[in-house]
Amino acid sequence: MSRAALLVLADGRFPAGGHAHSGGAEAAVHAGRITGATSLEDFCRGRLHTTGMVSAAVAASAALGVDPGELDAAADARTPSPALRAAARKLGRQLLRAARATWASPELDALARRFARGAHQPVVLGVAARAAGLGPQDAAHCALYESVGGPATATVRLLSLDPFDATAVLARLAPEADRVAETAVRAAHRVAEEGADALPVASAPLLELFAEAHAARSGRLFAS
Repeated sequence: MSRAALLVLADGRFPAGGHAHSGGAEAAVHAGRITGATSLEDFCRGRLHTTGMVSAAVAASAALGVDPGELDAAADARTPSPALRAAARKLGRQLLRAARATWASPELDALARRFARGAHQPVVLGVAARAAGLGPQDAAHCALYESVGGPATATVRLLSLDPFDATAVLARLAPEADRVAETAVRAAHRVAEEGADALPVASAPLLELFAEAHAARSGRLFAS
């Protein structure tokens, strides 16, 4: 296991396309739900315990070697919004392209052949983590960091929020992220034994509604 590889995969400079997405933060800002650091923290905490946990469990399951097709279908079923499904697959395509250029892996190559239109991003993340020699806990932490790091970074641009304040939000959420990662990894081990029905089903309906409204809005700064 390589901690350095985890840093590469989780680095915001890894060319996986995340910079073009706000994780729902732009729509939340537009709706007046995020106005500063306090509301950003509330928003990120909500993502952490809902969509973040599901993504982390999917990524951890993929890192354990669970069938990507089964996981992709489960991720689809847990993403009601067509806009979010499209964004997840677009991010999955970009991540897969970057991962294949970084780590030689027959599993990544097979994933590219199997999902020509892109697999859900957490599925690709887990397979990429596996290719990098990382384990399910690493994949879960990476997914969770992305689930809150994207909105925090986006809010700096959207609201001119002080970057120090945005980073402090992520630091305050770190202990919770660790606990959610443990839950996600336990779920992944159940998935490996019982199948994808053992994945968490935590949802965030308002994020789904925001995503559909955001997709129809002109003048967007972020794709999602």
